[in-house]
Amino acid sequence: MKKWIFLFALLICFSMNAQEKSNAQKFWETLQKQCGKSFEGEIIEAPANDEFRGKKLVMHVKSCGKNKIRIPFFVGDDKSRTWVLTYKNGKITLKHDHRHENGKPDKVTQYGGTSTNGGSQNMQFFPADEFTSELIPYASMNVWWITVDDKAFTYNLRRIGTDRVFSVSFDLSEAVENPESPWGWKD
Repeated sequence: MKKWIFLFALLICFSMNAQEKSNAQKFWETLQKQCGKSFEGEIIEAPANDEFRGKKLVMHVKSCGKNKIRIPFFVGDDKSRTWVLTYKNGKITLKHDHRHENGKPDKVTQYGGTSTNGGSQNMQFFPADEFTSELIPYASMNVWWITVDDKAFTYNLRRIGTDRVFSVSFDLSEAVENPESPWGWKD
């Protein structure tokens, strides 16, 4: 009888430790594997007159903490953008940190949204949050999504109810030289 109780207790302990990771956790861990690396990207879809066209696009997974990942996104010589991802309570938040060359925050910054569910291990959706709707009323219908696996990272935007779509893909199989720090960066 003691043997059965011991085996039952052991089985309970094992099953508690063997809980499967959530899709958001798997997504987070896949992204963290790229920490410290930079990758060149290309426009997949954007308006014909988009200002990013024809410029070198580089993302740098510059800072990875347990619950925060910062990814500066360089468009040519413009070092004003950083994607900030935060992991909390099983959900991921995407914010856009925009800075001026002197490092001061732009008046349009910290917009984005939080995933409404666990998403998939390779894709997370971020509908515009209330802060975004108040800061940029026309962006209240924005949905951003990021995909990541061992081969590619994509950043995407769709403004629901319009033709506005933006998508850039980065080849994760070939790291490039890390760029200088973005504007306003503090380690």
